[in-house]
Amino acid sequence: MNDTQTAPSPRLPLEGLRVVEFTHMVMGPTCGMVLADLGAEVIKVEPVEGDRTRHLLGAGAGFFPMFNRNKKSIALDLRSPEGLEVARRLAASADVVAQNFKPGVMSKYGLDYAALSQLNPRLIYVNHTGFLPGPYEHRTALDEVVQMMGGLAYMTGRPGDPLRAGTSVNDIMGGMFGAIGAMAALMQRGITGRGQEVDSALFENNVFLVGQHMMQYAVTGQPAAPMPDRISSWALYDVFSVKDDEQIFLAAVSDAQWVTFCDAMGFADLKADPLLATNNDRVRARPTLMPALRQRLAGHSAAELAAIFEKNGLPFAPILRPEQLFDDPHLQATGGLADITLPDGERAGQTARTTLFPLRMDGRRLGVRLQPPVLGQHTAELMEQLGYTPDQVQALQAQGAVA
Repeated sequence: MNDTQTAPSPRLPLEGLRVVEFTHMVMGPTCGMVLADLGAEVIKVEPVEGDRTRHLLGAGAGFFPMFNRNKKSIALDLRSPEGLEVARRLAASADVVAQNFKPGVMSKYGLDYAALSQLNPRLIYVNHTGFLPGPYEHRTALDEVVQMMGGLAYMTGRPGDPLRAGTSVNDIMGGMFGAIGAMAALMQRGITGRGQEVDSALFENNVFLVGQHMMQYAVTGQPAAPMPDRISSWALYDVFSVKDDEQIFLAAVSDAQWVTFCDAMGFADLKADPLLATNNDRVRARPTLMPALRQRLAGHSAAELAAIFEKNGLPFAPILRPEQLFDDPHLQATGGLADITLPDGERAGQTARTTLFPLRMDGRRLGVRLQPPVLGQHTAELMEQLGYTPDQVQALQAQGAVA
């Protein structure tokens, strides 16, 4: 290799695998995005009018561009025999099929695991549902529903005021667990030669999230208090309102950190107070200690406190809004954000920054290889791979079976 040549990029772990997803909203698309970021060819099957999340407003406006990068789009009318035949051929060609429709929908179209595994015994089939099979399985689930019934909203809100978490935690994690199940099944297929069906569910995901609080009760016999009302394990572990109406989270979670904090802030009297000598002493003194600390810290700016805590290795965090993270110096320096082209809406065609999968492999981040697709962007290409001629594709497009 001469000096002008560059080494080829390392292969991504899932290169060569084909994933076909019949998904919408967040949970199923997250599974596909994880597999796509890891190198799989992921084909998103959309209705001819497009995935509904392409045009959501408000809190859903970011769903499609966030969870559908690195994918191809094929638009099919599953209600037409011709469109359904394309879907069956495509699904039969896959290593993994993922879906997150209500129970019974995929079997109605002959796209369930029982039907497709007859065509391809090596198929891995991932269901993303509200509940695993059982008494609740036919209920309609949303992230909000399972947060309320699964204890998470109770733990997040103040007493008597249950509050959902501020992002789609169960949908996103449920999709991630679907991807984990798919990868485990692929490894097992390498041994047995056969595929299998995998189920991931919102409710069970939520119960997994609150499992630590269930175990707390099992160990102590005391119910876990909501996070805003909990008894902190450490005295200095809270959000402080400081100069210019700013806020900052500050903590000292060991006796050594308490001493460091007192030295850094010049609080020699607190350091010497025998009633504050140990962490448990300080926790017991919290009713009087916290008001005193709030008063002492109120005259400092958030930037000043951040600099002091960073210099001394103490835990701290500014209170940021999501849109402020676009300018975060750590994300910018480490390549945590990447450009994508928005596929839909008033800003279609414009560039935006998106967050990448939060890990490195072989020393590099997993980037954007394919932009979030416009509707049906890859329909003709994929159908021709399945054996359709260009004339057949055009004829089916003309009759509305595909788009």
